[in-house]
Amino acid sequence: MDQEQVTPFCREVSRSEIEKTLFGTCRHVSSGLFPGCYDNCMMYEVIVLKEGYSVKDGPGHQKACGSITLLRGAHTILVDTGNPWDKDLIIEGLHEHSLLPEHIEYVVCTNGHTDKVGNLNLFPGALHIVSYDVSVKDRFLLHQFGEGIPYEIDEHVEVVPTPGHTGSDVSVIVKNTALGTVAVTGDLFERFEDLDQPHLWQENSEQPEQQEQSRIAVLRQADYIVPGHGPMFQVPPDSKKQLRVVVYEEHMGMLMGDLAVSQDYSVWEEEED
Repeated sequence: MDQEQVTPFCREVSRSEIEKTLFGTCRHVSSGLFPGCYDNCMMYEVIVLKEGYSVKDGPGHQKACGSITLLRGAHTILVDTGNPWDKDLIIEGLHEHSLLPEHIEYVVCTNGHTDKVGNLNLFPGALHIVSYDVSVKDRFLLHQFGEGIPYEIDEHVEVVPTPGHTGSDVSVIVKNTALGTVAVTGDLFERFEDLDQPHLWQENSEQPEQQEQSRIAVLRQADYIVPGHGPMFQVPPDSKKQLRVVVYEEHMGMLMGDLAVSQDYSVWEEEED
């Protein structure tokens, strides 16, 4: 076969090439192309299309769905796409804001779990960031999330690595909003209550110590957090001034011939610089 006739299924390309393919020669899309887009100077709006939840459903079972969040500003961004049965909810939620799926420019999935990636196929023309992968269709960009480098969407929005729940979670930091800085974090934070009840996030964490550090980094800068499985909440002032980390460990063993469970808590506090 003539080598010039072979088209590779997937190849690594530069970020500028991907953005040129998606947006044309200009990175900041004009509102004429995307009806949902605002001018670059306007504030971002954070719209929770669906509040995530997680409830126990018997031993070893739970019912759960992740939060689905729309960001509207200089770009139109969807953070996490829910479970596959959330398709109609997403379409209706976008319609309420005069948007169609094709108007979404960026889709960010904070990890690869099914309650985050269930409706990616609604947005075939968007730039996808799924955990540490960045792609448009079959074209992939190598971005060094693993080295701690954020992916900047614009001067107000960046996707930052926040590993711990899995080894490659990301969060979206939105700086220019009416609420201040909003962090859309996926499972980095389960819900507000996990600030004082660490087992809520630690029991599902692949790397709890690393997740602690990611949580601390987000608490330092966020005014509000959209967690993975609960309503958006304001970061308590004490959490920004004094970072309190509670490490929860559960141990199982035999005590006088019976199975026993012990729980250990260690607490350390760090004053903000």
